[in-house]
Amino acid sequence: MTDIQSAACLISVLLCFLIGQKLPVKQLINDKQSQHLVFASTVSLFLLWMVQTGIAGSPSVHFLWLSALPLVIGFRWAVVSTLLALLALTVLGIESYEMLGINFLAGCLAPIALTYGIYSLTFHKLPKNVFVYIFLCAFIPGALTIGLKMLLLSGYFYIDGLYSWQYIMDNYLMLSTLLVFPEAMFNGMTITLLIIYKPHWVYTFHDKHYLDKKS
Repeated sequence: MTDIQSAACLISVLLCFLIGQKLPVKQLINDKQSQHLVFASTVSLFLLWMVQTGIAGSPSVHFLWLSALPLVIGFRWAVVSTLLALLALTVLGIESYEMLGINFLAGCLAPIALTYGIYSLTFHKLPKNVFVYIFLCAFIPGALTIGLKMLLLSGYFYIDGLYSWQYIMDNYLMLSTLLVFPEAMFNGMTITLLIIYKPHWVYTFHDKHYLDKKS
C-alpha cells in the first residue's frame, strides 16, 4: 500500500467517524420504510457496481447512481450505503483492498457531496419547481458525478505513478464521454419515476415545496 493509499484510508476512517456521529440510527430502527430503502439501496449499488467494463489493461468503470441516491435516502445514509456496497465488492475481490480509501473518497464521498451540495444550493437559491428538482438535482449532477470521479481517479493514477497521463487520457478518461449522458439519464429517470409513483420514498422531495403553488 502506497503512502497516498494509506493516507486515503486514514482520511476515510476519520470522515466516516464524523458522519456516523450524527446518523439517525434510532429513526432507522423505528421506521421500517427507511430500513427497506437503505437496505435496497445498498443491494442495488452492489449489483450495479459489479457490472464493470473498461479497455483491457486500464482501470475499470461502472455507473454510479450517486446523484439519485442521496436525494432518496439523504446524505448520511447514502454514505453508509455506498460504503457497505464498496466493502462487499472489496471482500469479494472485485475491488482492490489497497484502493479502498481512494475508491471511497473519489467514488463515493465526493460524488455524494457534490450532488447534495447542488441540491442544497438549488433548494435555497432557485425557485422550487419540480423540473428544477429533476434536472438540476438529479440529471445534471448525474453527469457531473461520474466526471468528477473519473477526474479524481485519473489524478491519483498519475500522481502515484501507476499510468502516464497520455495513457490515462487515451484509455480511461475517453470513456467518460460515453458514460456522462447515460449516467445523467439513469439518475434523472430514477428520480422522475420515484416522485411520480413513490414520492414519499424520496427524502429530499416534498409536495408542499415542489407541487403546492401556494408555497
